[in-house]
Amino acid sequence: MARKKRNPDAEKLAESILNTYQPESVEDMQDVLKDVFGPLFEKMLQGELNNHLGYDAHSKEPKKHDNRRNGYGNKTLKTSFGKVNIDVPRDREASFEPELIPNRKRDVSDIEGKVLSMYARGMSQCDIAATVEDIYGFDISHEMISDITDAVLPELEEWQARPLAKCYAFLFVDCMYVTLRENYEAKEYAVYTILGYDLKGNKEILGLWLNQTESKNRWMQVFDELKVRGVEDVFFISMDGVSGLKEGAKAIFPSVIVQRCIVHLVRNALRYLPSKDYKEVCRDMKKFYSASSLNAAHAAFDSFQNRRSHYSGAVDVCKRNFSHVEQLFDYGSAIRKIMYTTNAVESIHSSFRKVTKKGVFSNENAQTVDKVHFMDDVYSLFFYNRFMKTNARSDSYDV
Repeated sequence: MARKKRNPDAEKLAESILNTYQPESVEDMQDVLKDVFGPLFEKMLQGELNNHLGYDAHSKEPKKHDNRRNGYGNKTLKTSFGKVNIDVPRDREASFEPELIPNRKRDVSDIEGKVLSMYARGMSQCDIAATVEDIYGFDISHEMISDITDAVLPELEEWQARPLAKCYAFLFVDCMYVTLRENYEAKEYAVYTILGYDLKGNKEILGLWLNQTESKNRWMQVFDELKVRGVEDVFFISMDGVSGLKEGAKAIFPSVIVQRCIVHLVRNALRYLPSKDYKEVCRDMKKFYSASSLNAAHAAFDSFQNRRSHYSGAVDVCKRNFSHVEQLFDYGSAIRKIMYTTNAVESIHSSFRKVTKKGVFSNENAQTVDKVHFMDDVYSLFFYNRFMKTNARSDSYDV
């Protein structure tokens, strides 16, 4: 019998958790899963209480009634991984009846997978409502879903501001575009992700930033934020022609080398070709950007221009950007192999798009990426990075 294919997202998440906690036995694995699910249940319960009371914790706004928070009660849940102790928030009037985990319900062994799916895959409000209805058999309002999911915002803000390593050998910057609804008007925003490799080759997502415009000043703010978080030096940055990034990066890290992504250059050139010639022309272009030396690269480029002169648009793209190819040969082949493409961070955006392609999201709360209402989707990356293998190394990092 052929092996049934598993969900690739589930396999990545499992690998990330294993590498983070490094369990050595079944008992260790059960402890890991209990450690993961306890805080998630607590955050969602806190969100439910916010909705019940009509205000957030520590809110200084006038209250509509006298009911207030009244500490926590301990509850032991029975899960498929064993017993999990959680703190359940209470109110003074004892009128709070949680719907996620009702007061008299202790066996939640049937919902861990669905809760994990909601958080790790950034489900839409409609999907979450459908899932909750499937679990409990009752309807849940979009307002309550927002309150529940917004309860994790402080954790996301803490992640976005966490301390970073002093030095990164490589940073990879790439963007994806999402459509947000603001004042009943749909607008397109760029979400930038920065992935870093430290001196040992360990990789991590440094953060996400939402921009409507690209400018030197905006990128100065981003890189200054990295500096405030502890980054003292960056050797190389690989990016796709982002406006203002090079100037902004050098203003904060003067010695950094900014390299244009060659793969994006190739893609831009392919726009001027019929699809039937893509494979052959890509093979020709690879000869000059993966050459053994700068002289060999020049020879391969001259040959490319002569052979593909009938595709003047593609040749012109390569001519205008050949200086970025030449810059690669200032460094050894091992470094060239790492920095010539932003594919490392593009793969993250590929997973992100599986979530954001569901539709248009509202942007009613704020201007920054960690506070917009498509936070559910950003949180999927936050959750993935939180359990991302901290000792993960680039396969080609032996420089």
